[in-house]
Amino acid sequence: MRADRLVSLVLLLRQHGRLSAAALARELEVSTRTVLRDIEALSAAGVPVYAERGRHGGFALLPGFRTELTGLNHDEALALLVAGSRRGAQAFGLGSALASAMLKVVDALPESYRDTAAGAAQRLLIDPETDLLSRRLVAEEVPDTIVAEVLRAVFAGHKLRIHYAAVDQTPQWRTVDPIGLVTVRDQAYLLATRSGEDRTYRLSRVLAAEELAEPAQRPDRVDLDRAWQERSTRFRTGGDQVTVLVRVNPARREDLVGTALAVRAEEADPDGRLRLEVTFQDPRHAEWALWQLSTNAEALAPQWLRNSLRNRAAAIATRYGMSS
Repeated sequence: MRADRLVSLVLLLRQHGRLSAAALARELEVSTRTVLRDIEALSAAGVPVYAERGRHGGFALLPGFRTELTGLNHDEALALLVAGSRRGAQAFGLGSALASAMLKVVDALPESYRDTAAGAAQRLLIDPETDLLSRRLVAEEVPDTIVAEVLRAVFAGHKLRIHYAAVDQTPQWRTVDPIGLVTVRDQAYLLATRSGEDRTYRLSRVLAAEELAEPAQRPDRVDLDRAWQERSTRFRTGGDQVTVLVRVNPARREDLVGTALAVRAEEADPDGRLRLEVTFQDPRHAEWALWQLSTNAEALAPQWLRNSLRNRAAAIATRYGMSS
C-alpha cells in the first residue's frame, strides 16, 4: 500500500505544482508525519522532490519530471475520466482506488490532451445523487471488511461463507461459490451458486463474510451481463404475480408501464383513455403502482384490487376530514 501512496504523492505534486505537508496529508488520508517520511523515501529513491520554505511554501518536483502513458487518445482519456465519475465503485469499496487511478490517468496524458479531456469530463454528469424532484438516491452502505472479503473470494476463485439476512428470515450462514459482483442503481449484488443452484445475494444483507481456502466450483469464464439478464428474467416471471385490467390517462401510460412487469394487451376506449392488461410482481406491487397514479388510472379488475384502493382512499379521506 505504501508504494501506491508514494505514486499518488508524486502525481499530486505533478498536478498541483506545490503542496504543503498538511494538504498532502488530507489528500492521501494519512498523518503529516507519514507525508514527511514519504517525502524522504522519494528523495532517497532519486525522485527530484524539494521543499520550499516560507508562508506559501511546501513540497514540489523539479520542472520536467513526469510519468508517461503512451497510446491513449483524447476520446479514450475522456471515457476513463467519465467512468471515474460513476459511483458504482463505491458499492464495491473501490472508491479510493478509482480516485488514485484517475489521478494517474490525468497525469500521464500528453499535455495537449490533459486540459481538454479534463474540461470535457466536467461537462458530463453520470448518476447524480438526486433526481429532478430532489429525491436523494441513497447508496446502500456495506462495511468495507465485508466488501473486501467478498472481493477476495471472487477474484481468487475460492468458496465464500456468508452470514446472510434474507427478507423476513432469521440470518443464516451459507457457503456459496461466488461468480461475480453486479451493481444496479448503487445496490450491489453477489452472483453465486449454492449446491449447484443459481443464487443472488444483496450485499447490504450480508452481515459477515469469510473467504475459504477451498476452490469455488464455477466456470473459468463468465458473461456477467448475460447471467444478470437471465436471473432478472427469472425474478420477473416468478413469485405471486397478478394481472390487472386498468384504464389510464394516455399522458400517464409510461408511468404505469414503467412500473409493470409486462403489458399483455392494450386498446383505446372511445373517450380517449387507454385500457391495458398489465402484470405486476405481486398484489402489493399492483396496489402501490395504481395508487401512485391517483385519478389518472382506474383498476377495473380484479375486484380485490378495487376494494384495496377504495379502502385506502377512504382511510385518507377520513383522516383529513377529521376536525381539529
